[in-house]
Amino acid sequence: MEFDKETFKKMFPNLARELESGENKVCMNSVRTDAKAGEKIASKQFTHYDPDVIDFIRRCDTEEQAEEIINYMEKRGEITKDYANKLRKQLKDKGVRSFGPKKEENYYLKHGGILK
Repeated sequence: MEFDKETFKKMFPNLARELESGENKVCMNSVRTDAKAGEKIASKQFTHYDPDVIDFIRRCDTEEQAEEIINYMEKRGEITKDYANKLRKQLKDKGVRSFGPKKEENYYLKHGGILK
């Protein structure tokens, strides 16, 4: 379907304004068809990465350790009381592995491509 710029503006005024402003751009560096090459490049994803409460819980072996992490992060104000309660409920109902598989030692180094 084709239509001129003015028709587009009338049909989609907000989208037209957004496109013309150039403020909401997403940079795409490349497209990868080779999965291994893509994973190697994606390993840079941990540059400036700041782990969240789930990342720390995934390092825990026991529910007690996970509860300690939740309490600590709530006390420091890094998570809200409401979110902490949701995490505790999930922990109690579904267990520590419900947050994801255990992150092994050197997880970020291994998955970041630094260690093999």
